[in-house]
Amino acid sequence: MTGTPEPSAPSRPTTRRDHITEVRPLTALDGRPLTLVHVRGSRPPTRGPVLVVHGAGVRAELFRPPLRRTFVDALIDEGWDVWLLNWRASIDLDPVPWTLDQAAAYDHPAAVAHVLKATGTDRLRAVVHCQGSTSFMMALSAGLLPEVETVVSNAVSLHPVVPGFSTFKIARLAPVIRPMMPFISPAWGDRPAGPLSWLMVRLVCAAHWECRNSVCRMVSHTYGSGWPALWSHANLDEETHDWIRGEFADVPMTFFTQMNRCIRAGQLVSTEGIEGLPRTFADQAPRTDARIALFAGEDNRCFLAESQQRTYDFLNRHRPGRDSLHMLPGYGHLDVFLGCRAATDTYPLILEELAR
Repeated sequence: MTGTPEPSAPSRPTTRRDHITEVRPLTALDGRPLTLVHVRGSRPPTRGPVLVVHGAGVRAELFRPPLRRTFVDALIDEGWDVWLLNWRASIDLDPVPWTLDQAAAYDHPAAVAHVLKATGTDRLRAVVHCQGSTSFMMALSAGLLPEVETVVSNAVSLHPVVPGFSTFKIARLAPVIRPMMPFISPAWGDRPAGPLSWLMVRLVCAAHWECRNSVCRMVSHTYGSGWPALWSHANLDEETHDWIRGEFADVPMTFFTQMNRCIRAGQLVSTEGIEGLPRTFADQAPRTDARIALFAGEDNRCFLAESQQRTYDFLNRHRPGRDSLHMLPGYGHLDVFLGCRAATDTYPLILEELAR
């Protein structure tokens, strides 16, 4: 990367209508087809590339909700060259029974290599969310991403800590469901895939009375323990709350099986024995020089804020003073990006850490 000059002030803030979007095919190192969404504004970028990575059962479009100002708009106005990754957990790709190991070993190294070659740079920065963060941090800690110089991680990274009821669901209920359902999908809230998914939706809606959006209620059941679990309704405007109906779909039970093992271990663990990945990821110093900025919504009911606190403590033991931690009062899991006030509350902090 050739320096990070300050961007010149835009004549007006970027909006979705200014986006020049190019979807590029990408092949993971094991041959799985992925995509990269390259987004540029009306002016050429003045900074280097930033890779933005979504979580499980969503897609790259997650960072472009129907807000007046999205996170992608903010990145563009700061001069960044924006690349959104659809890794194998994306609902824009054919559903597969993926694991975090596969994403760490095959998807993220391929994406980083593609962006560096396309931009002619030798370093990049990344903003990673939820399971995009855990899998990216696995690759980073294993020394598979030496070209990454800064990582902003939201919600969870090396130490998943979940509410007590989520621990019960993933340890006790998921093994019962798994033989009957290889996937679970919040989209069933609007479109059940059969009698079992219909029954699940009815049970979930009976327990989640916090709103009338059945996908929102299924999201809370699938990912956490809260009413709702991934955001505060007070932080979402009506249009975004309705938009999420199309932004969640299949999550494989293979993921929940691995996450159950991680929660029990108190840290990320690999499950497939893929060459290059250690068995555990917090029993040794991370093999990376990247600076890591951790963000956690204090009201997160998917992964508790303690998750990021534990990873920060781990990093600080190995390299004191290098990394940072931001606790976000009034925010949860995804409203850090989707919130109607995120443009003034959370984006500036993320952008500041990205540019340091």
